[in-house]
Order: sequence, then C-alpha cells, then structure tokens
Amino acid sequence: MAKKALIIGVTSQDGSFLADLLISKGYEVIGTIRRTSSFYRENISHLYGKIKIEVADLIDPESLNRVIKKYQPDEVYNIAAQAVPADSWSTPIYTAEVTGLGIVRVLEAVKNFSPHSRVYQATSREVFGNIKAEVATEETPFDANNPYGISKAYAHMMVRCYRESYNIFVCGGFLFNHESERRGLQYVSRKISVGVACIKNKVKRPPLNELGEPLIDDNGKLHLGYLDAKRDWGYAKDYVFAMWLMLQQPSPKDYVIGTNTQHSVKDFCQIAFSLVGLNWEDHVISDKSLLRPTEIRELRGDYSLAQKELGWAPTVGFEELVKLMVNSDLKKFTNEKLSTQIDDLLDATFSLQ
Repeated sequence: MAKKALIIGVTSQDGSFLADLLISKGYEVIGTIRRTSSFYRENISHLYGKIKIEVADLIDPESLNRVIKKYQPDEVYNIAAQAVPADSWSTPIYTAEVTGLGIVRVLEAVKNFSPHSRVYQATSREVFGNIKAEVATEETPFDANNPYGISKAYAHMMVRCYRESYNIFVCGGFLFNHESERRGLQYVSRKISVGVACIKNKVKRPPLNELGEPLIDDNGKLHLGYLDAKRDWGYAKDYVFAMWLMLQQPSPKDYVIGTNTQHSVKDFCQIAFSLVGLNWEDHVISDKSLLRPTEIRELRGDYSLAQKELGWAPTVGFEELVKLMVNSDLKKFTNEKLSTQIDDLLDATFSLQ
C-alpha cells in the first residue's frame, strides 16, 4: 500500500517541489491550500489530478484536525508559514500566529488523531539571527532578531517539546536560504532574476514588488534593499530531498541544511545581469524603503551531520542556481506571455509560502 503524505502549504516553492518528489516515490499526496477566491496556483498547476487538494489553514485548528483525522497520513510536512522575514515587522501578530503557533496546532492534531504520523517542521536559519559565529551547526544557540526568526525559534522549541513529551516523531530542518524558479517575488533572489528578464526583454508591464510598485521603475532600475547582505544560498530541490530523508530515519533528529558557502546580493546581481550581457551597476539601486530594521549577520550552514547521517549534500552550486533562475524567467517574462502570469505570480506572492 502506498504511503500517504500531507503537505501543509503545497502551493509554495518547497511544497510543490516536495510534492513532485513524493509522487516520484509512489506516495499518495494530499496538499493543503488556504481558502481564496481563486483556485489556480502556478506552482502546482502541473500537479492537478495527481494530488488531492484540501482547504486548511494554520490559524484554524479545526481544519487541521479534519484533514489529519481523515487521511491518517504516514508523513506530515509543515511547509506553510508567513515566510517572508522582511514582512514580519509589518505583520508581527499574524507572523506569530501562523509561523509560531501553526506547528503547535499541527502537532496537537497529530497527537490527538494520528499519533503514528511522522512530522517535518521547516525551521529557518533566521533563528540564529545575530549570533557571533561564521558557521552554524545543530548546537548553535538561537539569537533571532526579527519577528519571523523569533516565531520560528518558538516553533522549533515546541517541536522539541512534543518530541520529548509525547514521543511524536518530529524533525526540524534548519534550512538556510534556498531558491528556485518557483520562488515568490518578495524574495530578493527572484526579484533579481525577474528584474533581469524584464529589463532584457523590455517588458512594458513588470510585476509589482511588495510595496505595490512596479519591480522596474520608469528609469529602468531594479529596486533592492541591502546589497552587501551575504547569504548561504542553495537550490530548493536539494533541500526538499533533505526533508524527506529526515523522516526516513529510525529516530527523529534536527539537521542544519545549507551549502557552507555564502555570497552577497551584489554577487547574485553581477552573475544574473552578466548572463544577459548587462552590467548590474547600471540597473540596480539600493532603496531605503526596502531595508530591514535589523539585518542578520553573515552565517554559513554546516551540513556535515546531514551528510554523515542522511547521506545528503547540495548538488547545485551558486552560479548554476542563478543561471537556472534567470533562464527560466527570461522565458516566462515577455510582453507576449505576461498578461496572465502577473496575476498568477501576485496571487502566489501574497499567499502563505
């Protein structure tokens, strides 16, 4: 009999890639979406008819109880969250409700209705915040400094609480930044790849950024925040494979998933624009309105424990990742194709990631 997997937040970058992976392994996949007026989701449009869709929300415990009780899944993956750190300052209460308390509602549903289920919780590199270290391991202390990171830290501590208190098989993945062609437009990596495509293809109606303004201004400039910020960037497909591996182990454990490298936003811009023969400095400006109130320190993710115990390692390097994203958006963002895609992308941008 095929295993059943429930993906909470299937429309997100990670959720959709995870669904692809689980289907390839013969799982019956159930994915949750929030109730909206539009059913269409770009990231999972290719999965319609291949997975079951249920309406559920991390702030609605009854919806989670219903779905988990109905399907009794072998594996539950909580990918949903208010997942944009920059947005957490403007929505701190909502971020706490969804990103912090959301997993508690999931674990309560599992405890009460499907205690055999194995659970994965997407923890974030943001829990380490401003820790004074060059590399983070599973033993690195938390020092979160934004509402998103603090909510993720609480969520992770509750993962440990339910694992130790109720013997629930639940793992947390300390995921460092991971990107792809399915990333939402509020993330700087996708802003850059879409911005390159719109500038190169002379798109007349570029999509809007999180401020509700055109991604490319009237002078042909791409507006970004702090350009010297450095991140440990990997490919999302690699990272969802690590999620699955965690739930196949004999006992639950938490793992750091990263590449142990780091690159700046400027590095990302330089590579992305050079792919289309442009100088990034001619097209990018740092916009003060897009700066975070507090910035996080540079930090790399030491994935050595995951490599030793899970057999996991990243397969896609930084330059390859940038090239993949830019090439995808060059095909997607043209004046001919953009009319319907703008609405789809905005819908995905402002939904739970």
